[in-house]
Amino acid sequence: MKVLLVWPKARTDPEWGGDLGAVAEPLALEYLAAGVCLDGHEARILDLRLRPDALEGELRGYRPDVVGVTAFSMHVRAALEVCRKAKALLPDVITVAGGHHATFLPEDFFEPQMDHVVIGEGVAPLRALLKRYTEGDRCVSGLQAVWSRAGAKFEFGGPAPKIELANLPVPDRKVTQADRPHYFIDWMKPVALMRSSVGCPYRCTFCSVWQIVDGRYYSRPVDQVVEEAAAIEEEFVFLVDDEAFIQRHRMLELAQALKRAGVRKRFFAYCRMDSLVRQREVVKAWTEVGLERLMMGIDAISENDLVEYNKGYNSAQIEAGLRVAEELGIEVLAQFVVNTNYTKRDFQKLARFVEHHRIRYPSFTVLTPLPGTELMTSFDRIVERQENGRPNWDLFDTQNAVTATYLPRDEFRREYRNLFRLFRGSYSQYLPYHSVPQRAVEHSVQG
Repeated sequence: MKVLLVWPKARTDPEWGGDLGAVAEPLALEYLAAGVCLDGHEARILDLRLRPDALEGELRGYRPDVVGVTAFSMHVRAALEVCRKAKALLPDVITVAGGHHATFLPEDFFEPQMDHVVIGEGVAPLRALLKRYTEGDRCVSGLQAVWSRAGAKFEFGGPAPKIELANLPVPDRKVTQADRPHYFIDWMKPVALMRSSVGCPYRCTFCSVWQIVDGRYYSRPVDQVVEEAAAIEEEFVFLVDDEAFIQRHRMLELAQALKRAGVRKRFFAYCRMDSLVRQREVVKAWTEVGLERLMMGIDAISENDLVEYNKGYNSAQIEAGLRVAEELGIEVLAQFVVNTNYTKRDFQKLARFVEHHRIRYPSFTVLTPLPGTELMTSFDRIVERQENGRPNWDLFDTQNAVTATYLPRDEFRREYRNLFRLFRGSYSQYLPYHSVPQRAVEHSVQG
């Protein structure tokens, strides 16, 4: 079967949200493509962030049997439109949605243009789906982790099995060969993404990583990671582990194995402030194999916000983490979560904090109740709605306030955008869902 895997383009304001500032490779789709090809099928990836007008031509020229879309919350409506267009041009095409939003709110995809909705890790369910269709079953149902159309309704095939990272295929980067020169994160271009573990033991209120993996932490065998890193052509590699420096011995072993294999990249990785202080020697070992930058979730500068966000550390540890980074010569991309209860004085304090600590790369997001987080217990607090009463997912890019703000909304918006103006030139705006608080959305093993 021919499978077209599509990364949608967000429909948010292009200046402040969506996909500007960084366009990173669609690692989740590359995992899916690898699984599809293992079973003898053919896969293509269409990245609409790079080629926003290419969908119709790809559908007409390639004529896929299956169209799969991955969607974060800000992509939901765009993903549905991709599938609507696919069905309009190819009525018999099989449509499948997956990703972070589908995992927590699959009902947003229970629309006429959809056939299946996958929750959680997508490789195994997609392979199972294709197997059933290949065997001639046109009424596929009862598959684990899959919601399937049954007439006018959708039926669930049962919970997803436990994730087995060691059994996942290596991402198929050949299918994005033509696009690879265009993937970047500010001055890191081209940049590749790689994952060595999944999960995080912490419980930040704005993050859903632990929910996705049921509170567990999974890691890949060291030899697999080294082999994959050696095969990556790009000089820059973003290690997208949700919290890489948790397992001290494993990360030391991985750094040593990379060194023995002669693999040296210019690494960029996530790291908590307290992890940096606690695992200083581990991070130092990684600098010897090329670690240059860390995306660090400072997240809050007041004790009240640190408690509200359930960060598990205090301002003194933030100060200590920044000192360690400076001593190790690590460049810090500092992530700040702007609370919707901010006053004008709070915005001023945040700006002064960034200036005082001479943070060259500050990045900002608005506190957002993303699906799967503790903040998203209901839709009651959400003020941005669609015509059907559902939240306006287009605005869930962490660059727009979707709940009530202390300041008048227009004033909050001006103060928030002023942070970007103040630090323009010294900071890069990243993919909102690559930010530390929202990083679960870019879950690399989800379809």
